[in-house]
Amino acid sequence: MRAGGREDGVVDEVIPSSERVRQAMRAQRTRDTRPETTLRRALHRRGLRYRVHQRPLPDLRRTVDVVFRPARVAVEVRGCFWHACEAHGTWPKANADWWARKLEGNRRRDEALAAALAEASWELVVVWEHDDPESAADLIALTVANRRPVHTSFRSQPPSRTAAHTENACGGLTEVSD
Repeated sequence: MRAGGREDGVVDEVIPSSERVRQAMRAQRTRDTRPETTLRRALHRRGLRYRVHQRPLPDLRRTVDVVFRPARVAVEVRGCFWHACEAHGTWPKANADWWARKLEGNRRRDEALAAALAEASWELVVVWEHDDPESAADLIALTVANRRPVHTSFRSQPPSRTAAHTENACGGLTEVSD
């Protein structure tokens, strides 16, 4: 085990470089961030219903941002800084060693989550904070639709519309009296 960290790479002790940094880290939201809520609104507009901040697997000690249980789709909205985005992630200069361990630990934890979900036949969709939420919602909607279980009904054909029934204004069937 390393000093200041656990064997899984997650850093236990936070040693901020200044009081200002400490206050900023304490104020950082871990859930319901702006990119996350924007994505959830876009998913809801598409008629999708989901669970928020749930464990997709009962033995997993990690929650994901959006869960579609029947389709077995988990969605993670990741911040470029905290998850070390290769396109936009930055590495702080102050307290650099600690931050390197912290951000690499986050990245390893993300990889472990992806592996655990894949092993359990779940699909993980990663949305970065710089991704367009509407495009991401389209991709998620398509993924959920393709993975939804198919329900078969006892009736293989819709009911026939006989002379005893007529279609009403709402598209339903109304019985016609003779």
